[in-house]
Amino acid sequence: MLGEAKLRERLEYALSTSKADQTEVVFVREREQLTRFANSYIHQNVSKDDLDLRVRAVLERKIGIASTSDLSDEALRGVVESATTAASYQQKNPYFLSLPWPRPIPRIHGFVERTATCTPQRRAKAVREICVPAKEQGLNASGALATRDYEYAVGNSLGLFAYYPTTLADLRTVIMSDTGSGYAAAVSLDIDALDAAAVGREAIDKALRSRNPVDVAPGEYTVILEEYAVGSLVVYLAYMGFGAQAYQEGQSFMSGRLGQKVTGENISIWDDGLDLRNLPMPFDFEGVPKQRVDLISKGVVRGPVYDTYTAGKEPARTSTGHALPAPNDIGPFTWNLAMETGQATKEEMLASTDKGLWVTRVHYVRPVHPLKTVVTGMTRDGTFLIENGEIVAPVKNLRFTQSILEAFAEAEEIGREAVLTREAFFENFIGGIRIPALKLRKFVFTSATEF
Repeated sequence: MLGEAKLRERLEYALSTSKADQTEVVFVREREQLTRFANSYIHQNVSKDDLDLRVRAVLERKIGIASTSDLSDEALRGVVESATTAASYQQKNPYFLSLPWPRPIPRIHGFVERTATCTPQRRAKAVREICVPAKEQGLNASGALATRDYEYAVGNSLGLFAYYPTTLADLRTVIMSDTGSGYAAAVSLDIDALDAAAVGREAIDKALRSRNPVDVAPGEYTVILEEYAVGSLVVYLAYMGFGAQAYQEGQSFMSGRLGQKVTGENISIWDDGLDLRNLPMPFDFEGVPKQRVDLISKGVVRGPVYDTYTAGKEPARTSTGHALPAPNDIGPFTWNLAMETGQATKEEMLASTDKGLWVTRVHYVRPVHPLKTVVTGMTRDGTFLIENGEIVAPVKNLRFTQSILEAFAEAEEIGREAVLTREAFFENFIGGIRIPALKLRKFVFTSATEF
């Protein structure tokens, strides 16, 4: 860890060398230690330590960006000069008003020392709790256990400075049989909070029950979506519509629909970077403090999230603390999402289903029609046929093509517990989703697979 004092000195030095009208310096450091396993044995232990310092220089509303991984005086002077030179060749941006001014940032303790100092031996012991039981059942276990520590710092020429260290422990596994597979995962700030044996049992159980899947015809089914599957759909909903850039460009389902009902009243989704039950982050990549933003409340559209640039396009609007590192092509983004829980257990959802499908997770999800929130994707690692309130058989995976909002409008039951999950969108920075399982009355499957 470089520490707050060292990073403040380095950022302030970089800012002191700038001749631009306004200057911003963003620092991100990630140290990852990864234990990867396949065929029920560990085949790789790797460690990497990456850092990125990015300068945004502003000259009369012209913006230039440059980056470096070198924190020496010479490198900092050079990257500031490169960003300033780049700005001089740009067109003026009429919508850019200013970098953000300092605002009070809540103090959050998200750094767990035992996660940051986790040894390969400790990770191997956790992996063993998955691989040995899998081998005993004649199954193959694969996956990875990563422990990471991060440092984030943001400073600008208006006097803003923000610093936050945090950690992450991330365990995922796929257990394979000859004809089936099962998946399970767990994520936390604290390595001690991960129960590797429980993760293994969950995936092994799915793999055993997924053997010899049967064919089912594509069509419209009632579905029970486990938390992994719901999390993937919510992230794509965020990607297609929760940010102000898509909203302002008329490309979001929120565009022109503020205050309108888009799902059932039992659906509420929000983003809150200060929630300690998630993977918190107290400020964004402009140093603006996080806040809770209600996106959909009781089925009604409330509004998108903003960074400083998109907020400047609307009168009296301020950033909600959702900027990504510049430059990026999607604008502000939600990375601490949550959905309101309900009253049902998954067992109760199952018992109340006459005929339907149980879906563990989805993959290869891709947008089809963002305005209508239509996506396509496939089921994976545990898909089962439900009849008369019981799981009666594993089924071969199916491709779906479905509007997420229309599916959520058919939510009959919502899980009483929220599970913290993590998606590929969050790989480059801390972030997660606290999500319950859902029982949806209608979900459209358009084709079948051979496995």
